[in-house]
Amino acid sequence: MPSFTRKAIMEAFRKLLDEKPLSKITIRDIVDECGINRNTFYYHFADIPELLETIIKEETDRVISSHSDVTSFEECLTIGVQYILKNRRAMLHIHNSVNREIMERSLMRLCEYMVRTYLRTAFGELSLAQDDLETLVTAYKCQAFGLLIDWMNNGLKDDFENTLLRLCELRKGTIEEMIARCRRE
Repeated sequence: MPSFTRKAIMEAFRKLLDEKPLSKITIRDIVDECGINRNTFYYHFADIPELLETIIKEETDRVISSHSDVTSFEECLTIGVQYILKNRRAMLHIHNSVNREIMERSLMRLCEYMVRTYLRTAFGELSLAQDDLETLVTAYKCQAFGLLIDWMNNGLKDDFENTLLRLCELRKGTIEEMIARCRRE
């Protein structure tokens, strides 16, 4: 369980990240914001990338733990959209930073979890060859991830959810057909 000071550091960083780009945030800014000294910061975190990774991992874990069932690919994408929109400005600041890969790893982990949960929830025991299952998971997690990253590259335009819903409507039945092909072979 994180200490009060650790939580204060994380909260101060979140606040600053919502206000300005990651490259403009210093440890001095963080310690000034939460009223501690530099040594206290270093007691809890080695540097800003470690702090960033801790925050993103905790948020990803929170989202994952709150979704034990996912009933459609649309829901997978919607969960990803909500994950990004919850901290819109901060996510864009991270996306446009040299530490982007930290956010991307967690977003990919979230996409993979949502796709696996969707397949389990919607289709139960698939009784597919492990290679086929992993191929489906890879294809769908990469599609979800790619759509979300492309949206971030375009500045999180507001019409994105409508585009996703239309895409999902056009793809209806595709995964069912892929599963049926796997079972026939």
